[in-house]
Amino acid sequence: MNVQKSFLMLLGPLFAGAFYFALSAAGMAYLPAVTAAITLLTVIWWVTEAMPIPATSLVPFVLLPLFGVLDHKGVAASLGSHVILLLMGAFILSKALERSGAHERLALYMLRVVGLTSGRRLVLGFMLAAGLLSMWISNTATTLMMLPIALAIASRTDNHRLTVALILGIAYAASLGGVGSPLGTPPNVIFMGIYEEVTGREFSFARWMKIGLPVVLITLPLMALWLTRGIHLHKSLEAPSVGPWRPEEARTLAVFGVAILFWVTRNEPFGGWSDLLGVPGAGDSTVALAAVVLMFLIPNGKGGRLLDWQTAESIPWGMLLLFAGGIAIAKGFSASGLSDMMGQGLNFLTAMPLWLMMILLCLSVTFLTEITSNTATATLLMPILAVVATSAGFDPMVLMIPAAMCASCAFMLPVATAPNAIAYGTGKLRIQEMVREGAVLSVLASLIIAGVCWVMLV
Repeated sequence: MNVQKSFLMLLGPLFAGAFYFALSAAGMAYLPAVTAAITLLTVIWWVTEAMPIPATSLVPFVLLPLFGVLDHKGVAASLGSHVILLLMGAFILSKALERSGAHERLALYMLRVVGLTSGRRLVLGFMLAAGLLSMWISNTATTLMMLPIALAIASRTDNHRLTVALILGIAYAASLGGVGSPLGTPPNVIFMGIYEEVTGREFSFARWMKIGLPVVLITLPLMALWLTRGIHLHKSLEAPSVGPWRPEEARTLAVFGVAILFWVTRNEPFGGWSDLLGVPGAGDSTVALAAVVLMFLIPNGKGGRLLDWQTAESIPWGMLLLFAGGIAIAKGFSASGLSDMMGQGLNFLTAMPLWLMMILLCLSVTFLTEITSNTATATLLMPILAVVATSAGFDPMVLMIPAAMCASCAFMLPVATAPNAIAYGTGKLRIQEMVREGAVLSVLASLIIAGVCWVMLV
């Protein structure tokens, strides 16, 4: 393994160097050529994971100033983006929710509301619960929390098809649910940061949910219908008892609910609370960090607070470096003139009908992320898609949003997403079953995303 890693580490600089000399020989100016080479090096190490992805994300911070593309202050500003603070706050809030156990109560309530009288209701209930939770906490945590409950219920039957549908339904819903909220999955936040860097306009929390929620609400029930075709449950099942509310659950959920309300109503309706209170400088990151501070202040009813630093510091800090690296690359594209050159080179795409471009883009991103990190893929594609959209004469979000959403819809292979890997790791299903079901659902999700984005954005 060490030999393989060393080979991959060496491969990146060799390809990047050859790429730079090829571009220079073709007449490309120094700055765009060296920016393209630095980007290629970063992408090769991201995709091959020659180094840990967060460590590779530091490469643009080192090389862009060294090769004169940006100065050290300009590239460092990427790490200070308000989108990074929003994501950090969201990570900490999700840890508080997991610590309280309120997410399990929400899931069980959802199951009771839907009912467990048929196989279809059972799977749909678990998928709705997983989708709802993964809008706010990581899809990995959602899957790990929901699967034991589902397997305990499924063990009361001998229906293999039902067990497979439950396991895959939870994994797929955990990935899809993240599309509904800006905080649900990393590609969403990558889009928001790079979109603002490219256009100078902030993309609000509520604006994303107007597009993301319809995608989830349309796609999730159709996925449940497909997974449960031909499944019959011969007896009703019961969900585990939820027990009485605990103080830390109620208080954590209340703070989280208020944060969501303030995110959604910051700018709407009628200018939102930021206009009403005369605080236009407040943003989504302000709300997230205010909620985090409250979690540290409010007692949990057991002699402590709703959140402690030992819990908060366990967030994936490396993910923040990855987002910042993507924003740094976008800055390099703009500062070096590479964005303008790419726009001219990709002009041929503008001859394609937009609806066809969106469908092909959605399918390509979905199947690309079956074998690559969805986060690294989104980080690479967002600046390029912004250039393509701008050169075609429309808002970059028209291509960037469907690509960001489809990066979370790889359902075929265990290596595609953490929920897929966890589902396969249960040992209750064969890889052929995941590929068969996931291939259909990947295409379905891609087409729905393209359709919703066409209606909402064009």
